[in-house]
Amino acid sequence: MTAAKQNRQDTLPRSLPPIGLSRETAAAFIDVSPSKFDEMVRDGRMPKPKQIDARRVWSRTAIEKAFARLPGGEDDQDDEWEAV
Repeated sequence: MTAAKQNRQDTLPRSLPPIGLSRETAAAFIDVSPSKFDEMVRDGRMPKPKQIDARRVWSRTAIEKAFARLPGGEDDQDDEWEAV
């Protein structure tokens, strides 16, 4: 991790998560590799980044919304473990 990135992370208290995430952090946020995250951005399962000068930054809230739309989980109607 670069010193500048470490300083940015140390600036915010833990109770205030950043709203913008780097590619690596965005991938870690949804527990996939950066290359899988890139694939998900390309195919539309994850949002495109915002451009801040030369940096690409992903919106944490947009990632959360995109993750909620992925198949499976509590929103999935065909849950094989659901009690009948």
